[in-house]
Amino acid sequence: MQISVKNKNLRDWSGSVLVIGIFEGDIQLQLELLAGIFDIALLTSHLETNDFSGKVGEKVHLQILGRSPQKLVFIGLGDTTKLMLNDLREGAVLAAREAFDSEGSMGVLFPWEQFDSKIAAKAVTESIRLSFFKDQRFQSDPKPRKQPIAIDLIGISENIDTTIKEVNSICAGVELARELVGAPPNELTPECLAKKAIQIAKEFKLEYKILNRKDCEKEGMGAYLAVAQGSDLDPKFIHLIYKPSGQILRKVVLVGKGLTFDSGGYNLKVGASKIEMMKYDMGGSASVLGAARSIGEIAPKGTEVHFIVASCENMVNGSAVHPGDIIKASNGTTIEINNTDAEGRLTLADALIYACKLKPDVIVDLATLTGACVIALGEQIAGLWANDDMLANQLKEASSCCGENLWRMPLHSSYKEGLKSMLADIKNTGPRAGGSITAALFLREFIEEGISWAHIDIAGPCWSDKGYGSNPAGATGFGVKTLVNWACNQ
Repeated sequence: MQISVKNKNLRDWSGSVLVIGIFEGDIQLQLELLAGIFDIALLTSHLETNDFSGKVGEKVHLQILGRSPQKLVFIGLGDTTKLMLNDLREGAVLAAREAFDSEGSMGVLFPWEQFDSKIAAKAVTESIRLSFFKDQRFQSDPKPRKQPIAIDLIGISENIDTTIKEVNSICAGVELARELVGAPPNELTPECLAKKAIQIAKEFKLEYKILNRKDCEKEGMGAYLAVAQGSDLDPKFIHLIYKPSGQILRKVVLVGKGLTFDSGGYNLKVGASKIEMMKYDMGGSASVLGAARSIGEIAPKGTEVHFIVASCENMVNGSAVHPGDIIKASNGTTIEINNTDAEGRLTLADALIYACKLKPDVIVDLATLTGACVIALGEQIAGLWANDDMLANQLKEASSCCGENLWRMPLHSSYKEGLKSMLADIKNTGPRAGGSITAALFLREFIEEGISWAHIDIAGPCWSDKGYGSNPAGATGFGVKTLVNWACNQ
């Protein structure tokens, strides 16, 4: 989708849909900017008839025959003194919905001057573009969809070309993540995920390594391979590398959980666990690969970024790991498996050990790890655990700036008592209470001293049954914007 800035008078703009943000208050005064273009008395009457007062969430449209634009949309932005960036995002989503059946250009006139125009433009255009996303790949006869081919931001005087390029790159990464999560498990196997990673690497000039089962055996990845042994499909360990031109100031590793299907193993998922939805258990890997695509195109300076995914299936056959088995991770830690459905943390254990060997400054992992986190935070907020306050604050700020929600959770060390094993070094699950915390504490065991680390549990916001904001029903691509914003701006 083409995004451009039109620093011109409204009477000089032409397109199919014009969207105007209106504050609560003197609407008549705000309509004066349309004088000489539209009949102000007619607009006033139409707004009054529809009880439009400019409150947040209100919208009114007016069809116009025989001229450009064909549709005029007013979006309520609320009290001008209380305007938040999320109000612009919500207004942009409403605007996009009003433009679904339109073609040509969509003009947007929002109060850019209330914020840094780059920040405001990014928030609005990301929300509009992502609102238009719809995955129709697996429909035999998809219905044709009309939507604008261009977004014109009206009234911005500042040069924001770089921001616009980043918007398109970030949105492409989010859309990729949505497609990966939305793909059925018979289409997106570990091998297919590895092929997609290679495609990203080749297109955006990233280095890559794909480790097969024998390679992982040589690395001693007993935890990861224990999960994979119940599937007829071979595991694929993915490692992409972005290296910037010029001086490297820091090295970052992003790790994503990559279970392309999770049956639960012998602790088979039943009832409310929704086994049919476990294709999205690779949501963390989708976000990491989406971020790789975006970062590769944006090409930030100074930061080397590694993207790691230990991909496999968790299935049940005669070779599958048993509850009660004791396995060994690649750093020698022995793990008693008391629940085969807590498999993601086993794959992440070896992935985090591998990441530590790269001697990075920072490791961030994303995973659809625990149902406990969904119970705690719902479907719109991800849990954040970190061993470094500065890193936690950076990630929270990065997520807030791009409209994704993180809530920091405690790494309460005494809860590690619940992971004690009578036979091995550690169990893979603790008691039910505080399950998301003990999961994070388990992962922390595989982080080397001195490396800043954060864990983000996206089990809730990775998928939405009904959709919210610019997120459709289904896969949301949550995490891509946060990772890119953080990696490119620190």
